Amino acid sequence: KHRLLGTQVITIGTATETIAHPRDIFREVLKSGATRVIIAHNHPSGNVEPSSEDINLTRQLLQGAQFLSIPLLDHIILGNGNYLSLRTTTSLWEEHPQNE
Repeated sequence: KHRLLGTQVITIGTATETIAHPRDIFREVLKSGATRVIIAHNHPSGNVEPSSEDINLTRQLLQGAQFLSIPLLDHIILGNGNYLSLRTTTSLWEEHPQNE
């Protein structure tokens, strides 16, 4: 039904980086009993363009989501009142289709 079950802060980084590992993210997803997931993070700079690390993490999350049968619906970057949906701006979901 795509209703929000909750939100969870996984990690808090510095002004320039953070470490978020897929296992830490999916641990919280599994604990919540979610059947689908949306990931979001912020860029303190306000620039919502995805970094290469953002793309690599999203690729890993999509692969993990396929394995766990918990579709990743989107990965959203927030910054300075703006946002960017990696699902709508990359081909990653075509490369790693999710069974929604």
